[in-house]
Amino acid sequence: MLNRHQFLEKNGLILSLAILVTVSIGGIIEIAPLFYLESTIEEVEGVRPYSPLELAGRNIYVREGCYVCHSQQVRPLRDEVERYGHYSLAAESMYDHPFQWGSKRTGPDLARVGGKYSDEWHRQHLIDPRSLVPESIMPPYKFLNERELDYAQVEAWLKTNRAVGVPYTDDMIENAALDLKTQLDPFSENYDAFIARYPKAQIRDFDGDPRRITEMDAMIAYLQILGSMVDFSTYEAEENYR
Repeated sequence: MLNRHQFLEKNGLILSLAILVTVSIGGIIEIAPLFYLESTIEEVEGVRPYSPLELAGRNIYVREGCYVCHSQQVRPLRDEVERYGHYSLAAESMYDHPFQWGSKRTGPDLARVGGKYSDEWHRQHLIDPRSLVPESIMPPYKFLNERELDYAQVEAWLKTNRAVGVPYTDDMIENAALDLKTQLDPFSENYDAFIARYPKAQIRDFDGDPRRITEMDAMIAYLQILGSMVDFSTYEAEENYR
């Protein structure tokens, strides 16, 4: 019985087929449940799809490769939590396609950057990083403040995300362009409808120039929402109780 493995070891082709079958069985056992489970991520109160302006900012974030130097995943380690805040929840990335967890940190993690700095700080940091952080090696993104935001395809952005599971409704898609402009105007007549579609969305001019809608507006709107959807004080209370 113990010597039967010699048959496999002496026949390379048969050994390769045996390995292939074994790996295939293991892969099927791990992957197959993902196709019939309704969800593998526990839903968390407060997490919603990005507003059109936030989504536009995320598109720019991905376009410029910000994920290469900045991660968006706080690990459940003491030093991580003390520096960045509550560890990341899977549900916070449930509407990210692709997710922005990252693999390295040349710059700090951005999972909890929302609300940490003012809009003006972000604007100045993107225009001239070293004016605020002298040791920074981040390249300047001054052009974001000069370039008009092209949102002609904003409805298509929402439709594409809905195709991969983001729950954008027909109403959200139909009003995408209007909602994008509404988020920059707190006096808009569409204010109440916008908030109903995107609870807790921040409504204001983000780049300091209300005359234009720029890529800087979108980028800052995106940065300011990161980590701000979930009320982590409730999680901290539960953990302390335990």
